[in-house]
Amino acid sequence: MANKNMRNTTTKVEALIESCRSEGKWQRVIELTDELKSGSPHNECLANFLVGEARLESYLEENALASDSNFGRAKSGLTEARRFLHLALGESGQKAGIALDAYLLLAKLCFACGEYEQSLDNFVKAELNTLAEKELTLRSLKILAESYAIKGLCLEQQTTKPSSKFKKAEKDTEMISCFERASDLGLLYLQEYDLVSGSSGSSNNSTAGSTLNVNASTVQPSSSSFAISSTIPASGPSGLEMNRKMGAILETALQRAPIVLIKTEKLQEAVERYRIMLNAIETRATQSLRLTLARQLAEVLLRGVSGTIYSPPFTGKSGGGTLRGGSSKKLWKPRKYAARQQFNPRNQQEEVILLLLIAEALAVRDTVLSQSPEFRQARQHAMGYVTAVYDLLTLATVRWGLVQLLNESFEKALKFSFGEQHVWRQYGLSLMAAEKHSHALRVLQESMKLTPSDPLPCLLASRLCYESLETVKQGLDYAQQALKREVKGLRPSRSQLFVGIGHQQLAIQSNLKSERDACHKLALDALERAVQFDGNDHLAEYYLSLQYALLGQLADALVHIRFALALRMEHAPCLHLFALLLTASRRPREALGVVEDALHEFPDNLQLLHVKAHLQLHLEDAETALGTVQHMLAVWRDVYEAQLAGEEEKHSDTKSGVHLAHSSQMSDKDSNSVYAASLAAVSRVEQALSEAASSLSSFTQRPGPRRPWMLQIEIWLLLADVYLRIDQPNEALNCIHEASQIYPLSHQIMFMCMSIWSNGLTPSNAS
Repeated sequence: MANKNMRNTTTKVEALIESCRSEGKWQRVIELTDELKSGSPHNECLANFLVGEARLESYLEENALASDSNFGRAKSGLTEARRFLHLALGESGQKAGIALDAYLLLAKLCFACGEYEQSLDNFVKAELNTLAEKELTLRSLKILAESYAIKGLCLEQQTTKPSSKFKKAEKDTEMISCFERASDLGLLYLQEYDLVSGSSGSSNNSTAGSTLNVNASTVQPSSSSFAISSTIPASGPSGLEMNRKMGAILETALQRAPIVLIKTEKLQEAVERYRIMLNAIETRATQSLRLTLARQLAEVLLRGVSGTIYSPPFTGKSGGGTLRGGSSKKLWKPRKYAARQQFNPRNQQEEVILLLLIAEALAVRDTVLSQSPEFRQARQHAMGYVTAVYDLLTLATVRWGLVQLLNESFEKALKFSFGEQHVWRQYGLSLMAAEKHSHALRVLQESMKLTPSDPLPCLLASRLCYESLETVKQGLDYAQQALKREVKGLRPSRSQLFVGIGHQQLAIQSNLKSERDACHKLALDALERAVQFDGNDHLAEYYLSLQYALLGQLADALVHIRFALALRMEHAPCLHLFALLLTASRRPREALGVVEDALHEFPDNLQLLHVKAHLQLHLEDAETALGTVQHMLAVWRDVYEAQLAGEEEKHSDTKSGVHLAHSSQMSDKDSNSVYAASLAAVSRVEQALSEAASSLSSFTQRPGPRRPWMLQIEIWLLLADVYLRIDQPNEALNCIHEASQIYPLSHQIMFMCMSIWSNGLTPSNAS
């Protein structure tokens, strides 16, 4: 009876120790070993193992993994743990079935002390590579997962280089295999941990199983119930922590596996490894890691995988195995999501966007809304993750024209981005890309407040005012603010350039000669300073050349446009201005040559095609010019129809920052059609203006941006001019009619009507 009571007491102590090991209560494990030894003298070897394990894990929890600078401290701090683990080896350890366990923990101890070769020797003694897959206890899963991870890290840290390429490839293969097994076992351990912690009150450990030891005949169940080779069920997990961390070693292994594959130039295998880990059923401990993995995979797909070598995930593969009930090959594999309605990306674009949206949801969930000083570090840490995700999302959405999706994400980000200038600036840029100009300006104004010394948001706001909002004075104010914000000692060429552009545009818009002359002088001074500050800025030279052209100083304008082209030959606006200056200098043949050469680089540039058509009209014949203008209509449809249908316009370098005046205003016109208008024709124009004004209430503006429609008007009017040259006035009238459908009150349309009427058409014909 006494012996029976002693066995019952020993079993209870064993179960309690196993529970404490699973929970990581190492001090309690040390206390319980005394009771274990008093229950049976045969437990001496097992008690030594448990004390060594407890001292090792306690030290690593307090000091984490040692680095090169404190390996000496780790060696001294782990002396006792090493001694107890060595006592668990030998014949007594073999009989107790804990020698394998002791070798694995000694390998972990050596790794913590920087003794990588000794750690690998211990793995050889434990025969880690020959272990058969069997069901394991919770603690066994973690130790085995950490063992594979440590072996991989030791192989990576080895200083001796392989003697041949074959040896190196063999080492790389073994290292990759270790990290992959570590990640699979680590995920499985965390999944099982969640199951155990969610089944409080259960009397049996769901992971209790057979031994790791290959030679199962050496196991003695009465004395090995707490080692990796344990076969005795553990008690219920009533005291398990709900938010247990996976530990530094497992976390390193999970992140290291795909990175090592990338380093060994196995990119496709790295992508598959990321997918396998992300497809594993999520646990509480892997939620933050899932964010990192999703972001890293998205970055790999964006930077390293082109569309030609991309393959969709899990093509032709099953939805994932289970822990039990399958073949033995799946015992050490994590469970995966395998729902019937599970979304599977079909292409690179879908997968990247899906990954980033998942990463965004995870990052946003962890953000800190409180602005209290005590939460500052946590708030900055969370914002670092969010910012990294949004930067990648910006690259992906802009690449594939999904700017609206990016805007929605940034709108959500503003809820927790108080005072975060990077998010506000990115939001402003996304609004600019989506052509929401007024909203973008308000966001940039907020960005200016957040960064009072940074000139960039002022320059972006100035550009918006110049290009899109047509508020030149406001844009000039922002440019001058940017100039004031420039750091002393740096050359403020770009801010100076924007100031010059503002004065230049004001001069063009001014009606009073005195105001125009004053603005021209200010523009010239600002642009000359911009060139002086940075002689390698092609835009400064370009706008200075344009300023001289507006002042009628063609020789100086030609000098500076040649400087601009020398700095950047492939700049389309420079080539456009160069052709116009040659035309104004009465060198039309050279201008036509420049335009034709430029069109080889920019075949869809409507400004260059416009100049070419005018030059052909004067130098060659109208039939050739007619073909060019018809080609312009085809280009307009290709470039702008999709945009006007609601899709985003693809920007290219064929558009300048601030566009030139229309080329028709700087090219030679046929004076006969301009000055031969009779008084009767003038009266007809007045009548047409009166009729157009009376129909203004019924006019509906075309949908979409204004600029494409104005370009189409110019093309129709140019085509009408060409038809007049080849004596086809009815075709010219049809072109005028098409232009008037877009904007009937255009002064250019009225001018062309006057030209047609001056050629003998009656008002009834022109209706």
